[in-house]
Amino acid sequence: MNKDINKVMAKGAPVPAQANTGWVLGALALGAAWLFVRSRSRQAERAHPPAGQFLDVHGTRLHYLSQGEGPVIVLLHGNGVIAEDFRHAGLFEQLARTHRVIAFDRPGFGYSSRPRGTLWTPAAQAALLAAALEQLGVHRAVVLAHSWGTLVAISMAVQHPQLVQALVLASGYYYPSVRFDVLTATPAIPVIGDVLSHTVSPLLGRLMWPLLVKRAFAPSAVPNSFKRLSPWMMLRPGQLRAEAEETAMMIPSAAVLRKHYPELRMPVSIVAGREDAIVSASYHSARLHDALDNSALTLLPGAGHMIQHLSQPTLLRETARVGYDAGIGLGQGETGVR
Repeated sequence: MNKDINKVMAKGAPVPAQANTGWVLGALALGAAWLFVRSRSRQAERAHPPAGQFLDVHGTRLHYLSQGEGPVIVLLHGNGVIAEDFRHAGLFEQLARTHRVIAFDRPGFGYSSRPRGTLWTPAAQAALLAAALEQLGVHRAVVLAHSWGTLVAISMAVQHPQLVQALVLASGYYYPSVRFDVLTATPAIPVIGDVLSHTVSPLLGRLMWPLLVKRAFAPSAVPNSFKRLSPWMMLRPGQLRAEAEETAMMIPSAAVLRKHYPELRMPVSIVAGREDAIVSASYHSARLHDALDNSALTLLPGAGHMIQHLSQPTLLRETARVGYDAGIGLGQGETGVR
């Protein structure tokens, strides 16, 4: 019997050593990934320092871009990008010719903080941005939002109808639907998500970046204006956590917000690409238009999700139109297009 026990112990003896070796190699790999991600994130921030100003609002540090004079237009970006995307697209400068334009990095994106003590729902972000606009002396504005930002814009309009005089909603997600990208929201998981967002997730994100961007612009080619946006600015650990949280919240946020759509009494322009591969224009934009009595719908043929880069004249025209209808914008013929 002792011989049998000795044989078993002899056979099993190498297992702990192999396991320890595996743990050591895994830890070394994670450490190397952490160092690489940290280095690339810092390089991206050095190459793309803050281009705007900062506000401290209820314990959150918000970064924003501001330019121009005249009626105020607030720009809210979608998930996966930053406020600077509007500038790269050329939309920011064109609007600033005739308006005061303010573009926020939403909490956790760009150079804005995202305190962990808050669940950053569209309603929470709307309340924060409304308080920021109050600090900036803005009491009436047209809000132009893209993609996930449309949920924040609608929440702000519901909470502060006197502030939000008109809405331009581009490529928005408005109704609950099956979303397989929710499965990619692992960086939002406490502890495990922090480890992944500082190591593995940015590396996988960088490998997938070309395909994700191609899908966002399909069927159009990716324009040079978007290529100015550094992938590593989007793949920094803090922003990955924010992106994952918003991906995970997308379906329940739309489910909560949809009951408030009838409360939107201001002029609303809904714009989307017919070929949008990220958010179905027929299921979301056309459906929202049917639910509102005061909306106009523009579906752009041959356009995908990132219409701020591909269809600026449409967004400029619609911004001027709803501003005119609300009594705070330019004349109908004046869009700021040159």
